[in-house]
Amino acid sequence: MGKVSVQEIKELMTATGVGMMDCKKALVEADGDMDKAIETLREKGLATQAKKSGRAAAEGMVAAVVNGEVGVLVEVNTETDFAANTDDFKSFVSAVANTIIEADPADVDALKATKISGGSATVDEALTELAGMKIRENIVIRRFVRLEGKLASYVHNGGSIGVLVKMDTDLAADAVAAIGKDVAMQSAALNPAYLDRSQVPAEVLEKEKEIMLAQMSEDPKMANKPEQVKAKIVEGKVGKYYKENCLLEQAFVKDDKLSVQGYVDAEAKKLGGTITIADVVRFERGEGIEKKEDNFADEIASMIK
Repeated sequence: MGKVSVQEIKELMTATGVGMMDCKKALVEADGDMDKAIETLREKGLATQAKKSGRAAAEGMVAAVVNGEVGVLVEVNTETDFAANTDDFKSFVSAVANTIIEADPADVDALKATKISGGSATVDEALTELAGMKIRENIVIRRFVRLEGKLASYVHNGGSIGVLVKMDTDLAADAVAAIGKDVAMQSAALNPAYLDRSQVPAEVLEKEKEIMLAQMSEDPKMANKPEQVKAKIVEGKVGKYYKENCLLEQAFVKDDKLSVQGYVDAEAKKLGGTITIADVVRFERGEGIEKKEDNFADEIASMIK
């Protein structure tokens, strides 16, 4: 049988959740036998992956790779930390990171359509094979960022947090690598919301000021103070807000007598150059993903039924 109908392909897609081209190929191989085509997809692991695709993938890892003046931060998720710790999964994430470095895809969809680094399959095909035939869990390439320039990175606790730092500097990349890593570790540890005060949105700042004034109105010692006094107190509190929420104004964790900016400037001066922290990107594994709390006993009972 050389051809299959659109209706047959649609029926198989509905039954299995597998993509159109794989369904078409399975039907052709099965001479139009729907049950045999489903069996073929299950044997290849494709139907297994499709059935699992609705399950929350909030584990996995964040990887950071810097190759010369190109760096990547990528998050790939799995359902369990057990799967995330396998060599197969780690090798896949590494290959995905290298693919991003080499191909510079525009987004995750473009990445999945790209031939994977060191292989003949696309990233999506490699993901499907890994999820369906080896790990047998839902795997999701969630997000990535690719930067160019003089870079440094830090990955915490095997991939729970990853940070990529870009520096504008007249110094050599190897000379500033340790400084960049210190900044990355600071970001990993304290998770500041902004790089510097210029990034704080005006509406956020105004809201903070409103909260500060409301707090003073509730404080008997502050409520009756003149408005100009309150305004000065608010400005002082805003300064504290910057120091807590802006990376470059935070106290440096290795020497709290210095701000992060002060540390960077001091190190640059020692090296006879200048360093500007141009960008800092921080990924925390699973942040924002709602984890489904399954009842294991109920799940087994439903399988028996």
